[in-house]
Amino acid sequence: MPDRGTALVRKPSSRLAEGIVTHLSPTTVDVALARSQHHAYAAALSGAGWTLRQVTTADECPDSAFVEDTVVVCDDLAILTRPGAAERRPEIVGTERAVREIGLDVVRVEAPGRLDGGDVLQVGATVYVGLGGRTDLEGVRQLSAHLARVGRTVVTVPLGNVLHLKSAVTALPDGTLLALPDLVDVSVFPALHPVDEETGCHVVPLGDDQVLMAASAPRTAGLLADWGYAPVVVDIGEYEKLEGCVTCLSVLVPAHDEIVAAEGRQ
Repeated sequence: MPDRGTALVRKPSSRLAEGIVTHLSPTTVDVALARSQHHAYAAALSGAGWTLRQVTTADECPDSAFVEDTVVVCDDLAILTRPGAAERRPEIVGTERAVREIGLDVVRVEAPGRLDGGDVLQVGATVYVGLGGRTDLEGVRQLSAHLARVGRTVVTVPLGNVLHLKSAVTALPDGTLLALPDLVDVSVFPALHPVDEETGCHVVPLGDDQVLMAASAPRTAGLLADWGYAPVVVDIGEYEKLEGCVTCLSVLVPAHDEIVAAEGRQ
């Protein structure tokens, strides 16, 4: 099995059930089941060739399992975010330690900018950034300046009634997009595939034809299989109660040869 690179993951806090809910009605979260689901999620990454690296647990931060929101990784550059929810900003400390330990160059979004990693969708040399409740124009401006160092261009995307951009649209391995058009302005996107399951637009390319996705989107899984992809299905139901997606629970840092291969497919 090839070495895909490093997958940053963070075990859920014992206070996970206190996580922020913005667009859903609060429901009871089973923390023990969430831990089991997180273990299976991490195992799926490992099974696809990713080397797991545990970010230090932040038990005082209920939403800390959603590690994607704390950093944007592009090539060898790690951009530490400044989450839109102030209570999530202490999560950055453990993430910074992890990205420094794996040798990435580290910069950060500074106050007063606000940026959540879940609002950042990278597709080749284009980086789409959702502008909504958690990310503001100053955060986008700083991100754009950092990404210019590695040859990326930022395109802002106004959000509707949705937490993050990647709650509404994500990219398949060939760069085409899966989206729920009702949740986001899709006019800025090329090669769009609308889906009819909300969790069906959340995918994580794992390498080759493998695509990580949620068990709650079986019709979309069948559609992707028909298109020649190999869905890797995980149950993250407890995290979905907190507006979480398969994208939220990890940050993938590709090995150099994987970066080159991905750029060749764009």
